[in-house]
Amino acid sequence: MNTNATDPRPLYTRATEQAAALIRTVRPEQLSSPTPCTEFDVRTLLSHLVGGTHRIATVGEGGDGMAVHPFVDGVDDKGWPTAYDEARTRVRNAWADDARLDALVQVPWGEAPGRIALSGYLMEGVTHTWDLSEALGHPIQLDPELAEFALSIARRVLPDEQRDSDTPFDTAQPVAEEADAYRQLAAWLGRKPVS
Repeated sequence: MNTNATDPRPLYTRATEQAAALIRTVRPEQLSSPTPCTEFDVRTLLSHLVGGTHRIATVGEGGDGMAVHPFVDGVDDKGWPTAYDEARTRVRNAWADDARLDALVQVPWGEAPGRIALSGYLMEGVTHTWDLSEALGHPIQLDPELAEFALSIARRVLPDEQRDSDTPFDTAQPVAEEADAYRQLAAWLGRKPVS
């Protein structure tokens, strides 16, 4: 798949619809549950999903995404679905202009064309959706095509299995050959299922 020519917006939209559906299933007693992203409980992961979505919205709007904290504060425990819906609507509007796909933008890993930046955030969002799904006990079926696209991005931007402390993902974990695309993605990005 040539991600340099791919318009990631339709897949990004599907990924946010999937994440939104999953977020709507979160029960208050699950907010302090652990996730495969070991430094995050469910509440912190939700904060990061919303904050990261605002960050890529800011990038799409032509702003400095690096100035946006990738976490949000002050969201009521029942307010996560609304907070995420507002953030993903902002992304859809920010990236509506086709010209944004080829514009050079600044993201945490450097300067990249918009389509590559949005693909990177799609990869992160799909990965964190798997993290959330694991923590919640898989309340909905996840779309395998999203994981396949995210995995292709992950292997392109993180080609080496060993990661240093400057990389925001841990060293790749072993995974069975027959594992589905989500498990392969999670393992490539250093995740282990929640026990």
